[in-house]
Amino acid sequence: MNKNLTQKGYKIDVSALLLTALLTAVAGELKLIPFYGESFRFSLGSITFFLLLLIRPAGPLPLTGLVTGLTVVAFRTAVEMMSTSASFLESIQHHLPILLYYVVFSLGFHIVRLDKYRTAPLLLGAWAALFEFLGNGAENIMRIFMLNRDGLMWKDLALIAGVAMLRSFFVVGLYSSIMLSEQKKRVKEMLDIGSNLYAESLYLQKSMNHIEQVTAASHDLYRKLKHRNLHDLSVQALAIAQDIHEVKKDSQRILSGLSNITKENSTDFFLLSDLFELVRTSNRKYSELLKRDIDFRLTMTVDYETDQHIPLLALLNNVTANAVESIIHTGVVAIHVFEEADNLCITIRDTGKGIRKEDISILFEPGFTTKFNEQGVAATGIGLSHVQQIIQMFQGEIHIETPENGTVFQIRIPSHTLVMR
Repeated sequence: MNKNLTQKGYKIDVSALLLTALLTAVAGELKLIPFYGESFRFSLGSITFFLLLLIRPAGPLPLTGLVTGLTVVAFRTAVEMMSTSASFLESIQHHLPILLYYVVFSLGFHIVRLDKYRTAPLLLGAWAALFEFLGNGAENIMRIFMLNRDGLMWKDLALIAGVAMLRSFFVVGLYSSIMLSEQKKRVKEMLDIGSNLYAESLYLQKSMNHIEQVTAASHDLYRKLKHRNLHDLSVQALAIAQDIHEVKKDSQRILSGLSNITKENSTDFFLLSDLFELVRTSNRKYSELLKRDIDFRLTMTVDYETDQHIPLLALLNNVTANAVESIIHTGVVAIHVFEEADNLCITIRDTGKGIRKEDISILFEPGFTTKFNEQGVAATGIGLSHVQQIIQMFQGEIHIETPENGTVFQIRIPSHTLVMR
């Protein structure tokens, strides 16, 4: 059970503290012994300790270092006593100096404030190398006095410094890779959310246009009823017009919020290859949700940065989702991306049930859909009418072909409307 304690303004994650201590102790048994026999070692313990400090902070760093150091001393003492004939006092004397290493290392990062350097890998690695060198130096000095060892030679100090640099920057590099992967995952999630919000904003804009027409019609009805001296009915018509107007104002506020969100997301830029890979990944998950076995094939001969990723992703996800939905059990969705005559050309081909030829001419009309649920309710996706609206915004064009098997969507968008400026 995860227990959290609070001490002097610090929140202590007991489970994380114990996990750090135990994993560090166990990893410390994977070691390299350069000198002093069994007394001094280079192990994976310090690497594990530093990585866990970065990934899962347990609370105050000095406390984490003290608890970890004591755990490592106890663990090594127990292992030595079980594997050799050494007494408890001999074993504890051999391993007690390692406590100083973890205390010095964690105290150093407590003083300089570790969190300040999480996004500065070079400085983080430099501080870690320094504190590891000081920790190992303090451990060796304590070992010299306790065990009457010879002092360190310059070559010994050079070895300690070299290993400190190697281990520190290895951990920083590993941590940066983990964080970069997590950040990329979050960016993709936010991008997918942004494209969905963009699609919904198109529907909301359409609804607002309809609300405007209904408001005008209600107000016109009010004037006619008033002109005919139908007081009660005219008052009721006016109340309806006012209620509809309030709905319109609420919709405008919502649309403004959605527009701000999608606008903020659009300030970034993405490679086309990243966008199409996201389309393939998200629609593969969608096909699994529908329990359909679909082979997604993506080929690209062009790639560049674009700041139009939100509307472009909304467009691509909708057309690809239509392709997924047209496949009953198993099939193929093939996406081919290339450039021709200064146009970005996108071909999305599926092996689904296809589209009736008589429906092609009205496929892009607002409100048209061929998809209904089991209750007969029409689908609420972005709709091909809005796909066409996005393509028109890009000054492009879309065509549909219906071969014997499946459907082919051919999209052409002038590259200058997409290229990052």
